[in-house]
Amino acid sequence: MNITKPAIFPIPSELIEEFRAIVGGKYAVTNAADIAPYLCEDRDLFHGRSPLVLRPGSTAEVAAICKLATEHRIALVPQGGNTGLVGGQTPLTGEVVVSMLRMDKIRDVDVESNIMTCEAGVVLQVAQQRAADVDRLFPLSLGAEGSCTIGGNLSTNAGGTAALAYGMARDLALGLEVVLSDGRVLNALSKLKKDNTGYDLRNLFIGAEGTLGIITAASLRLVPKPRAIETAYVGLKSPSAALKLLSISRDEAAGALTSFELLADIAVDLSLRHGIDIRDPLQSKYPWYVLMELSSSRDDARDTLEAILTKGMEDGIVDDAVIAANRSQRQAFWKLRDEMSAAQKPEGGSIKHDISVPVAAVPAFIEEANAAVVKLIPGSRPVPFGHLGDGNIHYNVSQPVGGNGAEFLARWHDVNAVVFEIVLRMGGSISAEHGIGVLKRDELPAVKDKVAIELMRQIKAMLDPFGIMNPGKVL
Repeated sequence: MNITKPAIFPIPSELIEEFRAIVGGKYAVTNAADIAPYLCEDRDLFHGRSPLVLRPGSTAEVAAICKLATEHRIALVPQGGNTGLVGGQTPLTGEVVVSMLRMDKIRDVDVESNIMTCEAGVVLQVAQQRAADVDRLFPLSLGAEGSCTIGGNLSTNAGGTAALAYGMARDLALGLEVVLSDGRVLNALSKLKKDNTGYDLRNLFIGAEGTLGIITAASLRLVPKPRAIETAYVGLKSPSAALKLLSISRDEAAGALTSFELLADIAVDLSLRHGIDIRDPLQSKYPWYVLMELSSSRDDARDTLEAILTKGMEDGIVDDAVIAANRSQRQAFWKLRDEMSAAQKPEGGSIKHDISVPVAAVPAFIEEANAAVVKLIPGSRPVPFGHLGDGNIHYNVSQPVGGNGAEFLARWHDVNAVVFEIVLRMGGSISAEHGIGVLKRDELPAVKDKVAIELMRQIKAMLDPFGIMNPGKVL
């Protein structure tokens, strides 16, 4: 089960030329200034180094890269839109970056089967639009959809705002094409919803963050395009009230409830303070808010939403609410939500958590975590928001006003320990949708079943015996 350590920076010039010959001269990047954008990510937490960025244009080229890398024990880091939040896409020790952005073809759209086959470099928003062009919906939706890629979405098993109704990336992929570390190509681009012919190999690579192979294409599930989408922004007193509203919504709307986001007042205030062209949808302030959305193939979504809000008001759960009158107002509601992560940057250091607990435990988690974090670091500001409908809260903590950002961020693991203890005690997960990468790698063995960790290491050793596939990530 031992994995040979791969070679790292520097790489002999003659070997760089062999890699260059695979992808073509202009698609092998060696200039430091041109490599720089591949070495850091949006949060600016991770800074890498690499002598070479390869930009393959086909599965055959990816296979040739992996075969050559295995022969010479050269470590590779696959990268999509570079929007990952846990450092999984960063070449931390001088690995060669394999950028998938040129593999951006939509190979096939099968309307009758409701399946679209995309290469790994297709930007999520492009996939969404292609589905819409044929009157279908590809329901994966997240804040980075204008730049994240299908391959990255699958490699991290992305969740997003519609997971409540449609599931995570894993649930939307019927099949994969994957290049293994030795250059072999696993062709499992199935269009079948029913296929019980042995082990489900597809699921090994979804969520593996490029540590077992490089996803080059996927067959994706489409759904009928909704005829009506109705969105409401709701003010209420507490997460407990939001949980009660969620229960009403599920009873009234059933499968039509596609999003149910819980937003703390501080998260809303930061978006309003630092976002561009963002307005408060309600005239009064409330301690908590819910952004909820119904999607339906019929024209009854607005009636259903109004019935939900009316019952919520009658039961004393909803204090105020507004329903988007048109598409632009709906987009404004979502912009307020989507800017919440970026709006924390001007406030200084932010320690972030992507956790999940059972839905019923969310109010208790937030209450306990808030008290514990403020006790640990007096003046720190919890900024919780996220997907209440599936128990996934982005539990972020901003530094005290006027505090020292570096000193605050130095307490990252202290804050992790406090938050994760509560999460695990409540039967939750330390990573709901962002992955493990390097950010949570060292915590994983302590929170994961020991047999599961052993099996993960054995699978890694079997599929990547020389440790060239995204080394140092996840495990």
